[in-house]
Amino acid sequence: MRKLFGLLAALSLHAQTGTPQASPFAKSGDADRGARLFAANCALCHGPKGSGGRGPDLAQPRLTRASDDAALFQIIHDGILGTEMPANRAMTDHEMWQVIAFVRRLARTPVEPLAGDAARGAALFRSKGCVGCHAIGVEGGRMGPPLADVGERRSAAYLRAALLDPSANLPDSFLTAEITTRTGQRVAGIVLNEDTFSIQLRDLNGNLHSYWKQELASFEEHNDRTPMPSFRGRLGNGELDDLVAYLASLRGAQ
Repeated sequence: MRKLFGLLAALSLHAQTGTPQASPFAKSGDADRGARLFAANCALCHGPKGSGGRGPDLAQPRLTRASDDAALFQIIHDGILGTEMPANRAMTDHEMWQVIAFVRRLARTPVEPLAGDAARGAALFRSKGCVGCHAIGVEGGRMGPPLADVGERRSAAYLRAALLDPSANLPDSFLTAEITTRTGQRVAGIVLNEDTFSIQLRDLNGNLHSYWKQELASFEEHNDRTPMPSFRGRLGNGELDDLVAYLASLRGAQ
């Protein structure tokens, strides 16, 4: 009965004042229940321990997009437009608050130091050609996604895996295409935009192309390919540690 009164009070507060700034369900039992909900709904992207994967690392004291519980609730509830974070369709408000209690528990997890040296990794980023495709700030190419805040969005484990096997865990929205026009022109590249009638892509040299689909003789899309080469065998273990440490240090404007 006490739990029922607490739930009704929290729902009443939400109806009167909007989303509370602090979670109304932040006890140990709530966090335990949140851990189970997190495993079922969030771990696929954020990792079973919240240390990141396709989604950002949540086991840290400060979340850039969620400075308080209210902001985190809105992210879980509404998702983040233009990212892989979807709106919640499976949990009640009560359950989302319990997930938040678990995420805040993760914030107290000690951060394990990385073995590599970020300064040496920065030099490798340039000498191994990464900067030719990926931009950090105003420096770098545009073929690959910008990496200025990649350490905020991806865990060190994810970054290591992406360097060794780039095509294993591509974003859902990432597509490459191979097209041949009716005049015989052939282009391969990254799909930037596509609708019913047209397609725009960037080729492997960074050039932009736009076609009406009626101009194409053939058109193949692939969501399991990437122009990024594997660094397996191209980097020693120490160099791989250094490059991961550098990428993990990139957290955008702080």
